[in-house]
Amino acid sequence: AKRPADGARSYGYARAEILAAFTNGLVMIGVVAWILFEAVSRILTPSPVMGLPMLVIAMAGLLINIAAFKLLHGGEQTLNMRGAMVHVLGDMLGSVAAIAAALIIMGTGYTIADPILSVLVALLILRSALAIVRESAHILMEGTPEGAEGERIAGDLMANVEGLADVHHVHAWSLGSNRAVATLHARLATGAEPGAALAAIKARLAAEFGIAHATVQIEPESCPDHTH
Repeated sequence: AKRPADGARSYGYARAEILAAFTNGLVMIGVVAWILFEAVSRILTPSPVMGLPMLVIAMAGLLINIAAFKLLHGGEQTLNMRGAMVHVLGDMLGSVAAIAAALIIMGTGYTIADPILSVLVALLILRSALAIVRESAHILMEGTPEGAEGERIAGDLMANVEGLADVHHVHAWSLGSNRAVATLHARLATGAEPGAALAAIKARLAAEFGIAHATVQIEPESCPDHTH
């Protein structure tokens, strides 16, 4: 994702992380489906479970996943990192559920506790996985970043940038988790200085909406694409 732009990809490779997050979310949904299928099968047809080996392995897994979670927690706050954390969090919850199930089985012999707890963990993972798929799909579909809707941007610029008569054709989207870009048309009021207006528009977009890259078409008169 950090590779520089080239002739084939003028915006760079930032979408790689979004593709990874989208794939990660789909894989997690598949894992949840598999866990639910296996859990239902074991509820309908209970099978013997070795409580002590299950407890030892689950405790070892929990320690490893806690270490992994701490490493990821201090990293970048991107959609892909969230996807990785959901993976680790799912393993961590699975280990906790396995420990609880092993203790119940060792104490009561109630083997059905294992698949029941597995279902609960799977449903918790599913919620996060669906959120990651939804957010990454929104970015891949050139969706508008939250809080950067076209009408909101236009209204903010009109209220805070001098010399504007109209702002229209506003489009904003994301290249990656934290890389919003925008294009817009701005019609100037009589006597306004184009260079100053352009600089003010870009400064406002960066400060208020976090849009560091914007393509602005300055129009001294009517818009050539549409009447305003």
